[in-house]
Amino acid sequence: MINTAKLYKSHPNSTLRASIKSIFAFLVVFVLLCGTTFVPQAQAQVQKSDLIAGQSVEDRGLAVSQCPDIEATHAYVMDENGSVYFSRDATSDAKIASITKIMTAVVALENASLDSPVTVSANAAEIGEASAGLQEGDSMPLSTALRAMLIPSGNDAAEAIAESVGAQMLQNEGQNSSDPNTCMQRFVQAMNDEASQLGLVNTVYRNPHGLDDEQFAGDQHSCAQDVANLSRYAMTKDQIRDSVDKQTETIQITRNGQTVDVDLTSTDELIGNYDGACGLKTGFTQDAGACFAGVCQRDGHYLYTVVLNSPTEAQRFTDTVTLWDWTYQHNISYKLAQSPQTTVDAQGNTVPLVATVSDGAWMDKTVNATLRDPDQAVTLFDLAGNVSQEASYDDISGTVHAGDQVGTITFKQHNDVIATADLVATEDVPAPGFLEQIGIWGQKLIAQLTYNPTQADSTLINETPMINDRSRAAA
Repeated sequence: MINTAKLYKSHPNSTLRASIKSIFAFLVVFVLLCGTTFVPQAQAQVQKSDLIAGQSVEDRGLAVSQCPDIEATHAYVMDENGSVYFSRDATSDAKIASITKIMTAVVALENASLDSPVTVSANAAEIGEASAGLQEGDSMPLSTALRAMLIPSGNDAAEAIAESVGAQMLQNEGQNSSDPNTCMQRFVQAMNDEASQLGLVNTVYRNPHGLDDEQFAGDQHSCAQDVANLSRYAMTKDQIRDSVDKQTETIQITRNGQTVDVDLTSTDELIGNYDGACGLKTGFTQDAGACFAGVCQRDGHYLYTVVLNSPTEAQRFTDTVTLWDWTYQHNISYKLAQSPQTTVDAQGNTVPLVATVSDGAWMDKTVNATLRDPDQAVTLFDLAGNVSQEASYDDISGTVHAGDQVGTITFKQHNDVIATADLVATEDVPAPGFLEQIGIWGQKLIAQLTYNPTQADSTLINETPMINDRSRAAA
């Protein structure tokens, strides 16, 4: 450290004093800048290896502005049909903290009735960390214990459920046990069995609550993809779906022979604050980081989003909202009939002229056709690739009436079928008369002998405009 007082005393010259002040100021600024420069800062980022609809950002040639900026180390976004929109390192082992409780709820519901008694042991009451405020000796039905576990992420409730349901499982198997730990271990075995049955190949459970340090340290892990698939399955269960979609709730438990109210507050900050947010489960430990398995429902469709190891508890929600916003932004309505030409149907409506289909009874006649539903549209993810189409025409020969099916169009996006649509005639085309048939027969015979067409070609007029360009931006 420079002793400026000593310098000033030895060198009273005012010019020198000014120089020393300048040097000192420079050193202060330099130190501050160094501190700012070298302190690690967590920042949202887009990684070239991030997968967009199964293909990397780099391979798709997407701009950074088209991709979600998130800080989580692992992430996954899928819908109720299993379509995957985004993934980041989604199959690597990761700790999931209290997200473990999703499986605890599933196994409890599949092995006990909602009115099964749950009793809080001393071990459960003293487990620590996130708590529902339960005390040793408290009792309640399983339906109430599930809310105490899922809403405030109660470790006490999770342990009590595992011990009580585990004891019931052992009893059903003819193995009575009064040891809470033995009962809990039987329950955890059922958690791992359920994971195998659901195809969660990267998931191992060691306890029902997700704590992972000190006495709970061990090889407990899952991955973002497994958590998303588990979340989708869990949300098919009414009791889970109803429990996680609450900001607050008051439950009644039995304590010392008296009915006592216990107030619960959800750890999910997106419920009531994001359109459609309806659960599911938060998690946090020092090893796991901040985690969240979120569910959003709009118009009857669900998005399942998993973020693991976000840097802060607030950031896990920011990451989730970023992924939801991005997915909804890029899910667009795509109209199938996009022809540059129109025709008039039998009702006098102007409709897209999608194709002209050959009538084999004639040498040169075609039938104007549109889609059975000219307004038919599908929702698709625009970053997954452009749309292609392929028409298959029926073998028409003779009279055709408006409304008759004359073919089918199959629409694909990146080789995946996204829709099929019927082609229907918009006009009546009569079959040739007897004398006309004779003349046409002669014409066709000559055409065959001279290797010329014997009927008109069918033509697909409909277009499939590019959709990626709609959102493409410069990197």
